Amino acid sequence: MRRGNNNSSGNYRNPCLTMHQPWASLLVYGIKRVEGRSWPSPITGRLWIHAASKVPDESTIKAMEYFYKEIYALNGITDIKFPEHYPVSRLLGCVEVVGCLKREELAGWDMVPEGVRLEAQTDYCWLCEQPQKLLIPFEMRGYQGVYNLERKIYDAAVRGLTPVKSPLPVKFPLPDPRDMFSLKPGCISALTRNVKAAEVDKSSSISAAIAGARAAATQFSKKDQNSPSTSWKDTNEETENARSYNLRSRKRSMEKNNASPSELTDKFDDGALPLSQAEDSSFDKSGGSSLNNQSSVADLQPPAKREKQS
Repeated sequence: MRRGNNNSSGNYRNPCLTMHQPWASLLVYGIKRVEGRSWPSPITGRLWIHAASKVPDESTIKAMEYFYKEIYALNGITDIKFPEHYPVSRLLGCVEVVGCLKREELAGWDMVPEGVRLEAQTDYCWLCEQPQKLLIPFEMRGYQGVYNLERKIYDAAVRGLTPVKSPLPVKFPLPDPRDMFSLKPGCISALTRNVKAAEVDKSSSISAAIAGARAAATQFSKKDQNSPSTSWKDTNEETENARSYNLRSRKRSMEKNNASPSELTDKFDDGALPLSQAEDSSFDKSGGSSLNNQSSVADLQPPAKREKQS
């Protein structure tokens, strides 16, 4: 995959971002509305979402689902349909990045729901709308940073998108309705310089949910930072582990819906594209992770570097 330049004008044709699970699926399902990074978004518009090869711990999934249950409850939403499984090494779908704000701006912005403000847990918050998921996620490898999808993958994926009904769709208001690029770092601070930030009052359950989400992210990041350089054997084994996990996860989902084993095989195989053995087992090698990296775990620094092959 060819990589674009990391700047606001960019050479991005079909930009894609690789994220760890469960954050990747939560974003594509419209449950997660803010993608957090330590650097501002280099793009505005469609962003494809790819799930990294790391298999998520059950405790991590539970912590993040609990976090979103709590913050949605602030806005009266108590029935959230979480993904039935969290596939890895797959292209999942896309969202529209409509802007980017600093953490303190989003946390104090009273023009958006309280739950959205509580998603402001990182230095920069990429604001996402209009999630769409692939009916059959495509198997592919990922890269660090924002990169361009190969044309053949894009052509196949764009035909398989379906809109997602979010639990609470959010339309982020533009500071300047005439300028679709006006939602950028510093814009809210400039408008509300003399207005006290309307940060959300946190109950004990909300505080516990935030703490659990941060702990889940930090635990995942530490695993990545402690991972040694991967050999061909390691990456090959990880690819097999990812495929095995996807099959088990899909099987549980299909059995829940009373699907036959043959349907399971058909659905799984139809979406497969060759996965390179160079799929990296660690996406966060910058050492820049912190407790605030709740929303993405792999907080990757630009300029992006292609995953190392061993």
